[in-house]
Amino acid sequence: MKTLVLGASGATGKLLVEQLLSMGHEVKVIVRPTATIIDTWKNKKKISIIEANISEVSVEEMRDYLSDCQSVASCLGHNITMKGMFGKPRRLVADAVELACKAIEQNASDTPVKFVLMNTTGNRNRDLNESIAFGEKLLIGLIRLLVPPQVDNENAADFLRVNIGQKHKQIEWVAVRPDSLIDNDKVSEYELYASPIRSILFSPGKTSRINVANFMSRLIAEKDLWTKWKGQMPVIYNKEE
Repeated sequence: MKTLVLGASGATGKLLVEQLLSMGHEVKVIVRPTATIIDTWKNKKKISIIEANISEVSVEEMRDYLSDCQSVASCLGHNITMKGMFGKPRRLVADAVELACKAIEQNASDTPVKFVLMNTTGNRNRDLNESIAFGEKLLIGLIRLLVPPQVDNENAADFLRVNIGQKHKQIEWVAVRPDSLIDNDKVSEYELYASPIRSILFSPGKTSRINVANFMSRLIAEKDLWTKWKGQMPVIYNKEE
């Protein structure tokens, strides 16, 4: 199994690459030319490093990158800085998802390619008509107006949910929704739900980045787990002690 990881230099992306490598998988990563690359990656035979700005990659280039990959994982996100939140590209995640999907379609593989997207509990799965309190709905609407990354995350998941859908012949997908992200050194027990079980604004849960990486890597590696969640937007929480 070979996986192309987008956003591999980010906090969760690095962990996902390590999880995949530990499983014996081959990995390709696309990282910004200015990104700091982990030294050990440079000496590992099972990782290929592509230095490029994802927003400048053409469909043809992406098609070549994906020609020998059976899965794609995106941990792309906006840096929590003024430039990262409000600067360009505003559609970093959504455009990358669309780019990869177009490239997969052009490759026309006989076997569907798995696409795993890291998303957020701040984005509802409209296929399930997830309920949300009126006050929370108003606040999320305000966030949508004031914080561009919120809309980007919504558009990215909606492209998979609506444009790719459930019956695409070349692409199967899962959008993983962690709650408030925290850092932990080791994988711990976690729980998976089809929809949020907590208020994302008034009573959020916690999800460690390494647990997100573990779940994403397992989705790619484990057939039964993929079958259970494909075409869905599972929510992941750390198991409370």
